[in-house]
Amino acid sequence: MLFLQLVLLAVLLPGGDSEDDSQEPISFRIILTTSFYSSSSTQNQGSAWLDELQTHGWNNKTGAFRYLQPWSKGNFSNEELLEVQNLFYTYTIRSPSTFHNHIRDWQLEYPFQIQLVLGCDSHFGEASAGFLQLAYQGSDLLSFQNTSWRPSPEGGSRAQKVCSLFNQDHVSHEIVRKLLNDSCPRILLSLLDAGKADLQRQVRPEAWLSARPSPVPGCLQLVCHVSGFYPKPVWVMWMRGEQEETGSQRERPPSMGLVFLVVIVPLVLLVGLAWWLWKRWKAHWRPQCTDFPSERDPSHPGPRT
Repeated sequence: MLFLQLVLLAVLLPGGDSEDDSQEPISFRIILTTSFYSSSSTQNQGSAWLDELQTHGWNNKTGAFRYLQPWSKGNFSNEELLEVQNLFYTYTIRSPSTFHNHIRDWQLEYPFQIQLVLGCDSHFGEASAGFLQLAYQGSDLLSFQNTSWRPSPEGGSRAQKVCSLFNQDHVSHEIVRKLLNDSCPRILLSLLDAGKADLQRQVRPEAWLSARPSPVPGCLQLVCHVSGFYPKPVWVMWMRGEQEETGSQRERPPSMGLVFLVVIVPLVLLVGLAWWLWKRWKAHWRPQCTDFPSERDPSHPGPRT
């Protein structure tokens, strides 16, 4: 009976007739994770996202961007793209070196990870100045605000020390300023212009219902499945007659934080596995000195003091 009374009213696509929809802010984010395995072993993994759509990958060995969409180069010339690429690559070299050189002072222990998120937003056709945040092992460490680095309250004395040194590195400081105030806003607006046809396309969703047992005796729990739509998000509601059905749970689009977690969590697990294997290897090859022979065989000399 409940199944017959409940009707799926509509799935509304953003970017339609409403002017407000066309003014939805769009974010551009660069995510960089640096894994420090030892004093001589470091690996970078980077990606760039336009909202929830990945636009760029990054080659850790060559420092070159990988363009994942036909319009990922935007309207930049090859010379402009190379300049931004070199800025980013230079930063990924200087920053890890700084952490390697201050392992003891900052109380760091291999292996560990530094996560970076650099981004900017568009509002009414204009791009805002960018922002930059650094995290250590998933916890906030620093952020770049206005013209300087600021320590995170959660970072304690470590954040204070890192912040103090970073603010003295004028080369990295200038690179960050240029990336935030110039490169990021220009990339965002260029992507929105070059990818306009693709980003503004609309694909109608497919919706279907399924039923499963409900905790309430004699009732069914209905689930509405929606797929195949573009762009995100969608709006789904249940109606009883002319009124929206209360108590139903609405679907939510994945946030950029979720994308960040999807990228970071597997990397953290891999670092943990690498640390565990390294500890086992170290324990296996540690010299065993608990059982000394009573007589030394000349053909098998033992350790000398």
